[in-house]
This record gives sequence, C-alpha cells and structure tokens, in this order.
Amino acid sequence: MHKQNDGYFLYHSIGQYPGKSAHLAAAMTAFGDVWGAADDGQWDYLLGQRALFIELWRKLIDAGEKTVTTCENVTQGLHMLATALPENYLRGRKVLVAADCFPSNHFLLTRLQESLDFTLETVKLRQGASWVEDEDMIAQWSDEVALALVTWVSSTSSRKTDMSALAAHARAKGSLIGVDITQAAGLLPFSVQAPPIDFAISTSLKWMCGTPGAGVLYVRPELIGDCRPQLRGWFSQDNPFNWDIDRFDYAPDIRRFDNGTPSIVAAAATVPALQWHAQADQAAILAHNRDLTARLITAADELGLALITPRPVGERGGSVMLKLASPDAAQQALSALRAEDIYADSRGAILRFSPGVMTSADATERLISVLGKQDSRTG
Repeated sequence: MHKQNDGYFLYHSIGQYPGKSAHLAAAMTAFGDVWGAADDGQWDYLLGQRALFIELWRKLIDAGEKTVTTCENVTQGLHMLATALPENYLRGRKVLVAADCFPSNHFLLTRLQESLDFTLETVKLRQGASWVEDEDMIAQWSDEVALALVTWVSSTSSRKTDMSALAAHARAKGSLIGVDITQAAGLLPFSVQAPPIDFAISTSLKWMCGTPGAGVLYVRPELIGDCRPQLRGWFSQDNPFNWDIDRFDYAPDIRRFDNGTPSIVAAAATVPALQWHAQADQAAILAHNRDLTARLITAADELGLALITPRPVGERGGSVMLKLASPDAAQQALSALRAEDIYADSRGAILRFSPGVMTSADATERLISVLGKQDSRTG
C-alpha cells in the first residue's frame, strides 16, 4: 500500500501541503459564516483577509510596505503595469522577452504592442537548446529596450535566470525590468531588493500551495508615482469613500493599481497556505526537493533519458524535465505512473516532475521504476 499523496510531483502546477484540504475548508466555512450573516461585519473581515494576504506576500519577497497589491493572475498583473506606465513611455521603443516565457504573457504583449505602439522583440532559443541563454538576452538588449520581462524560472525547463546579471544590464541600458517569479516563488528565496527590480508578478499556485485567482503585483516605490493605471475606481483613491466625481486623485502608493471592489475570496482562501508556508522550515523543504531532483537526474542518466533541465543546482528551479520519444510516449508514461499513484504532467514529449513537501523518496523510486519499463528513450 502506497503512502497517501506521497507520489505527488505537480508542484509546478498546484502545490499541496499536509492539512491543506481541511485548512481550505475551514477558511471557506469562515467566509460563508461571515458573508451569510445578517449583520454589518462582512467588509471588515474580508478586507482584513486581503490585507493579511498582501502582508504575507510582501514579507516573502522582501518588499516594502504599500508596494504589493492583488491581481487575478500574472497576465492581468502584467497588463495592469504595462498600461499604467507614463504616456508614450513605450511608444516607438521595444519590449524584450524570452521565447521560453510563460506563453500567456507573450500573448498579451503581442496584442499590447498594437495599442501601446511598441515593438515586441522575442529572444529565440539556440538551435537544439531547451532555454534562452542570459547572454543571448543581453545581446539583444539594446538602448531601444524600454522594458524587459524576465522569467525567473522557466516552466518548460526549470532553468533559472541570472537575475543579478540581467538587472545590472537593465540599469546600464536605462530599461525597466519586470520579473515573473511564479515557477519558483515559495521554494527558492527571492527578494525584489537584491537585485533591485521594477516590478514582479506571481500567482499563489505552485510552491505557494494557494488557490487560483490569488495573484500579486509588486511595483518599485519610485515607479509607482509615475504610473497612472487605466483601470481605476473607488479603491484607486487614498480615500475610497470619496464620492465627489470631480475630485478623483490616485492613491500615493500601490493602491492606485486597485480599481473597483476587490475580488477577495481567492485571497481569503489562500491565507491558510501562506500562513503554513511562513511557519514551515523552508530550508528543509528546499533540501528535500534538492535531494529528490538530484535522484531524478541521476536516474535519467542511468535510463538514457534526455534531460531538459540544467544540471548545476544553482541554475535550476525545483523541477526536472525529461524528453521522451514522442508526445504519445509521454502520455503512456503518465498513464503508467498514475496507475502507481504517481502524478505528473507533460508538455508535448516533455515530462515534468516537481517533488515537494509531500513527495517521498519511496515514491521517487517507484517513479524511476515505472520509467525504466517504458519505451521512452529519445533515441
């Protein structure tokens, strides 16, 4: 009999932790009790939960007070920032992004270049490569680049960028630099101060173990004052209860990125996961991940499987990606793994494995055994 949930390798998608189901149910019950009560206590409770969500995220990424707010997801957070920049800041200039960024961000930027009149420049992968090299990003990063969006850790290779080198180049070129930290936030330490960046976006899924819809946007304090978000409303003001329609003024801090009544349920549902994470032994969680990912890399070599993830531990996130012979081979392997209570996923012919706090060494050996029985070599 397998230990319950010990074969979970999907932390690149949805994070799990012991007691998550019960914590989530309790949070939603508390929400239902407050929201369904025939009294006037709803908003104090809900806005308090949102404030707690923001504070937990702020501390996690070493951000200053009033520099972090909520959004639905990374795509929305990127849209909020890009459309709030000073008028004509992007016009006639370039926005730089790597080809292995999260596709949703690329979809957005492709459309925004029409309305904001910039040129989207995508740094391509080298022939046969699995990720975009930092040096290639820097080589295309000219004085014409107004903004660069960096993916901290790739969702297709788990390759980690050298943030110090890219941030230094951004400063030298006078470019804004933003970072999508989704694929490693909560597993690898990250500070918006070291190196200093202009904005960061993330969700609370994956290693953060939260719920969908609980995104965050960080903006550097010096940049906030220059931004005038297009989507604005009563919560964009310093005093949300100003009802004079002729006297709107943006809040002096990150609140100017808010708009109408905030969507709070996802934040409230995620608070228990953020509290668990804040109290957990994060060094031990990372060490556990490093042990299991190292074992997977060794096994890939033993089985003759193509490794898509960097070997040096300092150059990768928390996942191991292996390329099989075909998408069909990947699906067959996933079916065989599922029969052994092992859960992973694929992108085409690439299998993605991300061991987390609930993943055991025994399950990792079961996974390796299953892969060894598959006709999965790339040849």
